[in-house]
Amino acid sequence: MLVALCLLATTAFVALGIWQVERRAWKLDLIARVEARLAAPPVPAPGRADWPRITRDADEYRRVTATGHLLPDRAVRTMALTEKGAGSWLVEPLVTRAGETILINRGFVPPDWSAPAGDGEGTVTVTGLLRMTEPGGGFLRGNDPAHDRWYSRDVAAIAAAKGLTDVAPYFIDADASANAPGAPVGGLTVVTFRNHHLIYALTWFGLALMAGYAVYRLLRER
Repeated sequence: MLVALCLLATTAFVALGIWQVERRAWKLDLIARVEARLAAPPVPAPGRADWPRITRDADEYRRVTATGHLLPDRAVRTMALTEKGAGSWLVEPLVTRAGETILINRGFVPPDWSAPAGDGEGTVTVTGLLRMTEPGGGFLRGNDPAHDRWYSRDVAAIAAAKGLTDVAPYFIDADASANAPGAPVGGLTVVTFRNHHLIYALTWFGLALMAGYAVYRLLRER
């Protein structure tokens, strides 16, 4: 019975190790693709015809541009911790010439920030990174639309709370190209991927070796 259990454990540990090796290959491929997107010139943000085909693996962190007018009266502030300290991301809807609405994270603002005169008025062109929606909340807190308290950039929830229609399923993190004195500070997106799969794989294979050795010793004693 003990031998059978050790054999089962060995098989399970080997399978988990192989799974981590496969995950590592997937993660390295994802990192390479994202780095290529970050280095590529910006392209027009996907329009409504492309929205159903947008995925995290294929599109997130793609450099895009969008032109239209902002709706500052329907902006929200979502909690942010950045290199500039604690504050908020200023997320404003942008209505394009095609009538589509895209949420724009214009950048970081401190708690006491107020928009300077003329901020975001007229037709603007935003360049930044395409980001996928962040449903639910963040910082171990749920979004509270009823009280306008936001801890993540949940596109669908923000759209519903602010009465927005024809809204893209993504938002854009604005880059630093539009930074100006007194304006939100863009370009603070942190692009990182945890990649500890090799360590995990070695751990599982080590456990498999130990379980296999236990089988060997048990069989020898018999």
